[in-house]
Amino acid sequence: MKKNYVYIVECNDHSYYTGWTTDLKKRIATHNNDHGAKYTRARRPVKLVYFEEFIDKSSALKREYFIKQLSHKQKEALINKNVSLD
Repeated sequence: MKKNYVYIVECNDHSYYTGWTTDLKKRIATHNNDHGAKYTRARRPVKLVYFEEFIDKSSALKREYFIKQLSHKQKEALINKNVSLD
């Protein structure tokens, strides 16, 4: 069964982008190369700062929607509470 990831990346202009994927490594690589999403094209490179793992897609999509509604300061608080990504 594929895992579902909700993630936040920090762009080099210190803005955040939230997304959902089943292949986190591939998605981050996509953001960092010439074929990334249009809305991060001017902000490359990006750095993964937060992620959560879900078993089912519907839970991941609900969490992604919730995170997208957060303000910049709320996202920073969420990131700071997250366990180290090292």
